[in-house]
This record gives sequence, structure tokens and C-alpha cells, in this order.
Amino acid sequence: MAHKTGIPVRVYLGTLLATLCLHPITVGGVDQLLNKIPSSSLPAAALKLEVALDNGATTLNHSMAMVQRMEALLAQGNGSDVALRVQTVNTDEVKVIQAHTLVLTLQSDVFEELLLSRNTSTVVLREPADCAAVFDKFIRYLYCGDISVRLDQAIPLHKLASKYHVWSLQQGLNQYMTGHLSSDSPTGHVVSWYQYAMQIGDMNLRDSCLQYLSWNLSSVLQSGEWGSISDDLLLSLLQRSDLILQSELELFEALESWIGQNQPASMTVENALKQVRYGMIPPQHLFRLQKQSPLMLKYYESIRDLLFLAFQFHSASPVQLAKYFDVNCSIFTPRNYLSLSWGSPWVINNPTRDDRSFSFQTQLGPSGSDASKRVTWNALFSPRWLPLTVRSTFTNEMQATRTDSGRPRIIVTPATSSPDFAGVSFQKTVIVMARQGGKMVVRHVYNFHQSTEEAGDFLVDADLQRRASEYLIDSSLYLHVVVKPLYHSLIVARK
Repeated sequence: MAHKTGIPVRVYLGTLLATLCLHPITVGGVDQLLNKIPSSSLPAAALKLEVALDNGATTLNHSMAMVQRMEALLAQGNGSDVALRVQTVNTDEVKVIQAHTLVLTLQSDVFEELLLSRNTSTVVLREPADCAAVFDKFIRYLYCGDISVRLDQAIPLHKLASKYHVWSLQQGLNQYMTGHLSSDSPTGHVVSWYQYAMQIGDMNLRDSCLQYLSWNLSSVLQSGEWGSISDDLLLSLLQRSDLILQSELELFEALESWIGQNQPASMTVENALKQVRYGMIPPQHLFRLQKQSPLMLKYYESIRDLLFLAFQFHSASPVQLAKYFDVNCSIFTPRNYLSLSWGSPWVINNPTRDDRSFSFQTQLGPSGSDASKRVTWNALFSPRWLPLTVRSTFTNEMQATRTDSGRPRIIVTPATSSPDFAGVSFQKTVIVMARQGGKMVVRHVYNFHQSTEEAGDFLVDADLQRRASEYLIDSSLYLHVVVKPLYHSLIVARK
């Protein structure tokens, strides 16, 4: 954005701040300082700089010295013309910061309104405890343009940036939170960031937090953060089919733990229990839960019909079930389960070099009649394949279409066919792991359309040539291939 005279803001601010360092402000001396910078000289200086750069001249960059002088100006309070009296709400704690009107008004229109309408040299600001604790850090950013942030400081700093309209800091904190979801913290932080995003209406941050929790749910269930999840967030997670966890049984046991810890209202418990996909839990475990789970015993009447439907699902063949029930509903839809019954991990060393392949088995389907049947899958990875649309057949494509200008491709196909496949569609999901914040997290999830053999956007933005690529762990690509059998109705008109 340019100044109304056409001067870039960065040049205008730089000139003013440099003058501030050379000519400290005295009380009531802001106008005198501004008069020291003739407005006619600013456009010329900006133009001269641009011409010099166009001619290939070397730029002398003393911005770090400038920042140091601004930081010293704030720390020492030289030439201060305003005292910010920061009072912590509901306490007697007061923090006084000697500041300069020119700097504050340049950075914030809220400060500009406060300071230009004041009658004294002191401005009283009332802030909650978390914001008051980082207020001096916030003011330093206005002087120096940089800031160090801890996980527990992100929300109070974001509140201050929003309240005082410091948009550059607000945007930077949004990026910080999105990029530090996987960082380790003693009590967890993603849930609190999600709740804050909901409070302020930041849908991008909300969705990022929700996606992180969904993709890393198995580890979240084992953490102390699970108990702090709100009722609404819990229900939002339980409705999703893209949850990544070991099994549906793991989810039920975690739900039982959450309910025991939070003691929510009965309506919340019933709504949560109805979101569990009991058809994905083997019948032997359902029998055990019916007799041994205090939660299921207490709320049995609320979920009796769902349990009855799950037992029917496990006792009849899917073909028979599809004649009478809608098998496209969520109770019969798997999530992304990491247990070996549903897929396999795959570590690809040096993924930029040669083609790789491996085979694995999954159970045909989640129903009791299909649990003992196995499907063998072939997975093929190449770092330099052309898109499937320009290739010929699967049997002769490997050598004929490999090229240095291609990008990574992965194909997952069944090794055999069987009449048992009737009424079953297989959705393939490839999970890419990464190391962030010192721990393994899900970096990306690629879903194959049921009628295709590969994901068209697989690693489209990944730079596997770079050793420090965020998609690689110790120069290797860590994948987990999940196959989700989906039953579909064979007869539209049910009896």
C-alpha cells in the first residue's frame, strides 16, 4: 500500500524512524519532529533509491542497526512523551511503559485515536492477565518489527494485535499457529487454539486445527489434551470419516474416558454415543462392551437399535443386508484405520531414484462374513512417472513412460479378483507422515476415487530432491496405505 503522495509505506516509515533515532522526541515535540522531514524531499529520496537500484548500484543495508537503536529508545525511554499505564483487570497489578506517540500512531490507528485525544501524558489501558503479561513484548514489536513467541503467548498476542489493529502481527501470528500445531507443549495447545478460532470467527485457523486433530487423532487420544476437548468439538470430530486412528474400538474407549472425566449432560453423551460406528467394531468386542462397559450399560437404551443393526451387519452377508437396509450410511463406513487389517505402512528409502513396489493384504470388508476373507494389493511408486492418461496399459507402462520431467506417482491395485467383490467398492487412502516439532505427524492425506487406481494430485507440491523436505524423514518417504471397503446397495427397492 502506498502513501497518498505515492511513496511506498516502507520508505516513508523508514525515513520517519531514522529521523526519530537522530532526533529524540520531547514532550509536545511531535509536530517539531514531523517538521524536520520536508514532505517534498520524501518522493525524491524514494525515486533516487529506485533509480540507483535499476542502475545496478549496491544497496547498503543498516536495518539491523536501526532496529537496535529503536529497541534502545524504547528500553531507555529517551524522549518519551507518553506513559502507557497497563492495568491488569481485577487485580492491583500495574505496568508502566514509557513510549513515543509517533511510533505508536504510525503502527496502530487505535493508538492514534487514543493518544491524539488524550489530555495528559499518561494513557490507562486495562487488559486481562494473559494480555498484560505480554504487553511489553507487544509494544516492542511496534518499535522493532520482530517478536519471539511461545506457544502459550500466541493467543494473548493475537488478542492485542486484533484489539489495536496491528494487522501485520495478527497475520504473522495466524501463520505461526498454523505452522506450530504439532509442536510439543506440556498440556497441549491445539484445542485451545481451535476454541479461540471459533470465538473470533477465524475459519482458516479453525479448519487447520480441526484437520490436525482429525489426522492425528490416535496420538491426541493418548494425550492430556483429549480431556480438554469441548462438547461441540467432540461431536464435530465424531462425525468425520477422515479420522486417522487405530480402530473404532480405540475411539469408543477414548470417548468413555472423556465422558468419565468431563461428566457432560446426558444429551451430550447420547449424541456422542450415536456417532460411534458400531458396525466397524468386531462382534466379539461388542459383546464384551455390552457386559463390561459401564457407559454402555448406563446408556444401552439410547443406542440399542444401533447395536442391533451392527450385530445384523456382522451376522448376514452384505449382499443380503443390502436388500433390506441402506448400507451407505455412516455406521457402515470405515474411517482411516491404521491397524494391519485395513492397510500397511510403507517406508520408501531414497524416493527420488528407482521405482518401488510392495504387496500387502487387507480383509475384504468389515462385516463378520467378510472379516476372514483377504484381498491382496499391489502398490507401485515411481518418482518420475507421467500422468495415467498419457500411459498405455498397466503391464507395460513402467519402462515406457518413465521420464525425468515427471513427478511422483503411486498406484494401488488388487492383485486378484473374486465374486466376493460384488457389492464392494474400495477407496484407497495414502497417508504421508512427517517429523514436525520432534514427533511423527500426518503431513498429508491423499484419497483415490473409487473407480481409479491412483491419486492424481499425489505429492504434487513436494520437493523430494531436497534433503530437508518437509515430506521426508531421514531422506525417506513414510507412507501408510489404507483400503476402505465400502458396501453399496444392490437393490434399490427394498422389501
